[in-house]
Amino acid sequence: MKVVVMGAGVIGITTAYYLAKRGAEVTVLDRQIGPGLEASYANAGELSYGMTSPWAAPGIPMKAVKWMFMKRRPLFIWPLISPTMWKWGAQMIANCNAESYRINKSRMVRISHYSRDVMPELIEETGIEYDGRAQGTLQLFRTEKQLKASRADQEILAAFDSPFAELDRDGCIAVEPALGAVRHKFVGGLQLTADRTGDCRMFTVSLAEKCAEMGVKFHYGQSIREIVIENGKVKGVRCDLAGLVEADAYVCALGSYAPRLLKPVGVRIPVYPVKGYSVTLPVVDDAMAPQSTIMDETHKVAITRLGDRIRVAGTAEIAGYSDRLGPHATDTVKHVIGDLFPKGGDLSQAEGWTGLRPMTPDGTPVLGATRYDNLFLNTGHGTLGWTMACGSARAVADVVTGHPPEIDFDGLTAARYD
Repeated sequence: MKVVVMGAGVIGITTAYYLAKRGAEVTVLDRQIGPGLEASYANAGELSYGMTSPWAAPGIPMKAVKWMFMKRRPLFIWPLISPTMWKWGAQMIANCNAESYRINKSRMVRISHYSRDVMPELIEETGIEYDGRAQGTLQLFRTEKQLKASRADQEILAAFDSPFAELDRDGCIAVEPALGAVRHKFVGGLQLTADRTGDCRMFTVSLAEKCAEMGVKFHYGQSIREIVIENGKVKGVRCDLAGLVEADAYVCALGSYAPRLLKPVGVRIPVYPVKGYSVTLPVVDDAMAPQSTIMDETHKVAITRLGDRIRVAGTAEIAGYSDRLGPHATDTVKHVIGDLFPKGGDLSQAEGWTGLRPMTPDGTPVLGATRYDNLFLNTGHGTLGWTMACGSARAVADVVTGHPPEIDFDGLTAARYD
């Protein structure tokens, strides 16, 4: 069976790996010069199994209004003349209720817990290195109000079998000793003990190399212009350089760009880009640097230790497909690392980055079948692509190759938007 995978980010590469394991003859197409060069390049580095939740939650619309007036706000919305953007926003607001949140979270957790369970098997099989650590995530609360509000989150974590520990100030410092120097800046935290960390791009590049050893073919520098339909099936995908590339089945793993390619063939999915920012800086004092991941609840910024580097990521900017990294774009993430770990890393050497997260209005990615028997989807993971990559890829690869998936696909496909 020949399969074309469109996209060489972490989602596309993990999909190619599992397809190849199933015996498929796989070709990967991507417009970049190598794997993991877009949303997978410099994300937060979190494998956030405990923090798997939709952005659309009760109370979020009011919080969003308040965030817009913060000096270092976690959310920016540019009022573009874009019916697609406003429709997506309206759909997201419609999901900001308790019942939708319960349904959407249960769907997301189904994927992330499966990914949590199968990723160690992949690492053992391949032996790849990715600066991985398994020390959990510390959600850090600067105010008593945030700490009190987290009790509701704890009930949800318990309901979904996600292990956690509520920590006081000293408990947080025991987990992240460098926070002792700024103990007056927070009141407590919530440790999500099942979470892991790692460099997503390092993982993607290393896995792509393993895929090549398994016979997967890679064609980089190939912008996909259209999906060609003939007799009710996908005949091939047309690239600007390679021409028409044909196979038996096709998987679209193009992240934020998937809707642009799918819409002309009548496959409509509400995936919209939400820009995020990060900086990466070298560790200069291990004792004063983070050891795992800290999520600053106030600024919605994640600080993650990746070997001898620190990755600081955050901010949600709704600005269409703009990938511009403005001069002040990373001010918020720089402020947070300087505020909590002032002596841990060298901010003068910080490398800034921006990427587009492919968000659905309900938070759940879009997986599996489409109206065409030989076209499948693996996209729309938002900020959790790295977290869900192995699970969604393995499940989609099973569906493509005709094997029963190990998770229920109810509510995960594009059919939920019909």
